[in-house]
Amino acid sequence: MLKKAIFLTVITTVIYACATVPLTGRRQLNLVSNSEIIPMAEKEYREVIAKGPLSTNAQQTQMVKNVGARIQKAVEKYLAEKNLSDQLAGFNWEFNLIDDPKTVNAWCMPGGKVAFYTGIMPICKDESGIAVVMGHEVAHAIANHGRERMSQGLLQQLGMSSISAAMGQNPTMTSQIFYQAVGLGSQVGMLKFSRTHESEADEIGLIFMAIAGYDPREAPKFWERMAAGSKGSTPEWLSTHPSDETRIADLNKQLPKALKYYEKYKQ
Repeated sequence: MLKKAIFLTVITTVIYACATVPLTGRRQLNLVSNSEIIPMAEKEYREVIAKGPLSTNAQQTQMVKNVGARIQKAVEKYLAEKNLSDQLAGFNWEFNLIDDPKTVNAWCMPGGKVAFYTGIMPICKDESGIAVVMGHEVAHAIANHGRERMSQGLLQQLGMSSISAAMGQNPTMTSQIFYQAVGLGSQVGMLKFSRTHESEADEIGLIFMAIAGYDPREAPKFWERMAAGSKGSTPEWLSTHPSDETRIADLNKQLPKALKYYEKYKQ
């Protein structure tokens, strides 16, 4: 009877703790609020930026910040038009470039905290390339992929419905679940989202860059450069991403929809 009661409690929790991903409409588990996870992300981001070092390349740094600001406005515009601005509660956007030429990576924490590494800049080439990556990473935050992963982790490991309760019972495990949820493992920012999350971030990111005024047709080109740069090996950042061929094919299929946004909003 006890096992049956626990099972029914879990099922009830899952049914009533669902959210919808903006733009795609996919249903996701939501046991964690942004007011709980964003402060944790803010703390970790501050530690990463403090360690740095931040890039001294003024031109590249400014490009990252410029693109970030435009993607931010695009996100805010899209959500406002859908009457979903409340989903940005607690967001405090920030965009930084970390000086690490060996790391081909970028990431966005819950709450809009973004970091690029200098190693990805040659593949980005210009602002359009940065917009492809920026749109994708910001999409992870807007789609609440980190929050969804943490909810799944809490349900699996602790059976809890809130971070506060979990922290009271097992703060160490709760922190570990958070690190895994947002990709803070042995190396910060090496996000290991599922392929579903990655494909969803591609789709949403394509729309965000289009609304920001960047030609979405640059997205497949960026991933072609990424594939060529990897020379047959898969960077850790891409370890759970769809294959290059699949990703490029999917992006090309999504271009007609993205181009409608681009034509509507381009300056």
